[in-house]
Amino acid sequence: MNFWRSLVGKLWVTIICLVAVVLMTLGLFLLPYIDSNFANSGAIKRLFMYTALIGFSMTTFFALFLFTKITQPMQQVIEAANAIRRGEYGKRLKLVTSDEIGELATSFNHMAAELEGTIRSLNHEKGLLSSVLRSMSDPVITFDNEGRIVLTNPHGQSLLESWSDLKWEQEGEADLEEPDGEAQGIPLPLRPLFQRTLEEGGDHSSNVHVRQGVWSVHMAPLYSDNQIQGAVAVLRDVTEEVRLEKMRRDFLANVSHEIRTPLSMMQGYSEALLDGMASSPEESSELVQVIHDESLRMGRLVKDLLDLARMEAGHTDLHKSPVDMNELLERIYRKFSVRAKEREIELRCIRKSNELWLHDADEDKLEQVLTNLLDNAFRHTPAGKKIDIVADWVAYSNRSEIEIEVRDEGVGIPNEDLPFIFERFYKADKARVRGETGGTGLGLAIVKNIVESHRGHISAASKLGEGTCFTLRLPVEKQ
Repeated sequence: MNFWRSLVGKLWVTIICLVAVVLMTLGLFLLPYIDSNFANSGAIKRLFMYTALIGFSMTTFFALFLFTKITQPMQQVIEAANAIRRGEYGKRLKLVTSDEIGELATSFNHMAAELEGTIRSLNHEKGLLSSVLRSMSDPVITFDNEGRIVLTNPHGQSLLESWSDLKWEQEGEADLEEPDGEAQGIPLPLRPLFQRTLEEGGDHSSNVHVRQGVWSVHMAPLYSDNQIQGAVAVLRDVTEEVRLEKMRRDFLANVSHEIRTPLSMMQGYSEALLDGMASSPEESSELVQVIHDESLRMGRLVKDLLDLARMEAGHTDLHKSPVDMNELLERIYRKFSVRAKEREIELRCIRKSNELWLHDADEDKLEQVLTNLLDNAFRHTPAGKKIDIVADWVAYSNRSEIEIEVRDEGVGIPNEDLPFIFERFYKADKARVRGETGGTGLGLAIVKNIVESHRGHISAASKLGEGTCFTLRLPVEKQ
């Protein structure tokens, strides 16, 4: 600090000015009196001059002493305070005096140490919070009370970026204004829940639909001085859960219908027999035959349910051995030939190689797969059309496989149903022609489980109105 701008410097200048004024005043009044009344006036004048010089020297020395003992230590305190203000929390004063300045320096150092510890603790807690937010798999977004986004985790930022390209339909359900400037505002689907959180307080949850997905949103208010200053939202993608729940409800409705129908028929025909409504043995035989057919139908449904439950629980028992696929395909072809003639459908089995062997497979399970696929094809292929079974060697992912295609010329499957046809309980029959018997929606799920238990792969391709092709690939070598 400049001496002349310091407190001591100003004090020294003031004292010097006062001394000069006093001396000038004394000189103006005393010098004429001394000249007229004292013979040794020169000595007296020199005494006044020496006294003025000594006073000036002592004043200067006292000012320098004060500057060294007060101003310079205070300057160090100011510099240390500025350093802490800049974030240099390790700054300390090195003053060892025992006066008030020393006590001030000691208190300052204690304060700086406590402040450094507090800042370190805050940074540690901030780091922990940041780590927790980064490690969360669910998006987390924090808003201020004006709807501006103030904090997100990486998943939340990715979600906001993916939503930023969407054009929301303004439905007027939220009165929140868009933030000014470059601040990013709350997405439109979250605004009603945000407004409700600000107005009512407390936690609120809701599901929002964005694109083809469903997001579960849990929003809670953020308080400061007992005032709501914003809200934090945690989002979770529940699209798959909602889809599975819908499938579960559809399955329960479907199974209830599939069981109720044969039970109703069995009950009705058995009551007719008990009431003696059959007028002849032939009519009685017909009624008994219907009861028998419906019991078989219900038995197939229960068997499919039990088989699928065992497979999904990992209890699939495979009795593996070498399998001649040519022989298996020939047996399947003979099994369905009579049905093809009855339905006036042309059934062809095309084997592009005479050596189609699987070294490690369960022949009975593979026969079940082909039977289910062909039964599905016959059920949805009208008379006069064709069903082909095509088998050949293929090389896929550096391994040899046998590829089998089951093609039909039925009405096909809509594109929106194709991704889900292998899901359990899913039925696309609403878009297909039902034949003489209805499926339970479990056949293709069972097929997929069996194929995957052989380390194979199955897929489907279809064009509405032209037909469907199921392709399964099975590894030749033991996996």
